Amino acid sequence: MPELDQRRKMAVLAICCMGLFIVGLDNTIVNLALPSIGNELQASVSSLQWVIDAYTVVLASFLMLAGSTGDRIGRKRVFQTGLVLFSLGSLLCSIAPGIGLLIVFRMLQAVGGSMLNPVALSIITNVFMDRRERAKAIGVWGAVVGLSWALGPVLGGLLVDSIGWRSVFWINVPIGLAAVLLVARFVPESRSARPRPIDPVGQLLLIVLLATLTYGIIEAPGQGIESPWIVASFLVAVASAIAFVSYEKRVDEPLLNMRFFASPPFTGATLIAIGSFAVMSGFLFLNALYLQEVRGYSPLHAGLLTLPMAVMTGVLAPLSGRLVGTHGPRIPLAAGTVAITAGSLLLSVLTAQSSVVEVVLAYTVFGIGFGFINPPVSNAAVSGMPASQAGVAAAVASTSRQVGATLGVAVLGSVVTARIVGPLSTGFVAAAHLGWLIMAGTGAAMFVIGVVTTGKWGMRKAQVFDEEFPQDVPVAQGVAVQSR
Repeated sequence: MPELDQRRKMAVLAICCMGLFIVGLDNTIVNLALPSIGNELQASVSSLQWVIDAYTVVLASFLMLAGSTGDRIGRKRVFQTGLVLFSLGSLLCSIAPGIGLLIVFRMLQAVGGSMLNPVALSIITNVFMDRRERAKAIGVWGAVVGLSWALGPVLGGLLVDSIGWRSVFWINVPIGLAAVLLVARFVPESRSARPRPIDPVGQLLLIVLLATLTYGIIEAPGQGIESPWIVASFLVAVASAIAFVSYEKRVDEPLLNMRFFASPPFTGATLIAIGSFAVMSGFLFLNALYLQEVRGYSPLHAGLLTLPMAVMTGVLAPLSGRLVGTHGPRIPLAAGTVAITAGSLLLSVLTAQSSVVEVVLAYTVFGIGFGFINPPVSNAAVSGMPASQAGVAAAVASTSRQVGATLGVAVLGSVVTARIVGPLSTGFVAAAHLGWLIMAGTGAAMFVIGVVTTGKWGMRKAQVFDEEFPQDVPVAQGVAVQSR
């Protein structure tokens, strides 16, 4: 099959972004609905943490399996299956009668969502073969992901205020079904020239690691760190992590190829992806409680206050993508991490009486940081990787984001919950102070990692990695295409 023309390429990019948009939107839109969900279903703060983290744990657990499955049986097929499951899960969430079933349906949603992010990025990688053209396309992809995360609170507030919390799940259904039809019409099938076998042991170890670590972090404040269940969960998490790394190094076709981490820019981007999404998800979780429980704002008012963050993310993400394409990832990574650190410090001084100007300023600076960070992380994940394993390479970046999102809600939510004295409305501000400072420290650490891994030493190591890891040739519609 001849190479797709520019118009068809842009159609494929737009369709892939539709799937990514609803997944990214769902990651954030639910946060504004949490107080309403808690009130109607009489859920505790830890149960609300699970509404978010049950989704992200499952998503993170299956992303790499979905990426490799798309490489093996066809990316278009897996992408369509994911859209159907995500839409079905969203519909079931909207009719959940209790908090337990809502959490279960969120997990079904996540199974579908795991088939969208890495597979979509893999499709984009294999459609846009020119390096500079690919960087720009990934910049658009990163902008859509970042914009969906930032717009979630605004749209969520509008829906919850006008219709109710169940409506935040309805919105996914028509978009998902429309995307299924458009994929069938415009997206070409592609798969790896060398199918990779399933790694069931690695997959199981990853699920156990993420589930036990998240359980221990979320439930520790309520049960106590000395609780046998909490101690056991952390011990299992550590054992699973050691076993996972050891096993993946030995197996011929691992779920996660540890050789990828020989490239410092890739490793740095992975760590920054974890840190940036931990900060973002933690912010969204805590911010929903701050604006609605402490300040007493309606969901719509709370959502509108975060609009400056959404605007900054939407405007700066494409600019960041262009900077990556022309100057590399170092400049946008540095700008993003500095802004996230500054925004977190501004959040740490907010009180129940802070002016709207102070609140909006903190959100704006924070949005600048998140807008700059996403595209360079996405680009580093696939640049220099074998094109036949594009799904797995893309899945590492997507998994890193979801691991970060899981840890952000679990860690920051638990830190704040453990420190609250008295009612949430009066005890939250003092308790959240440490949470905001943890976010600032994470931003500073990301800055150091970005500068080191994208400097001369990091790029020299990356060049050696590229020479030692030859580029494979992918298959698109059954015909080999050039990987560069």
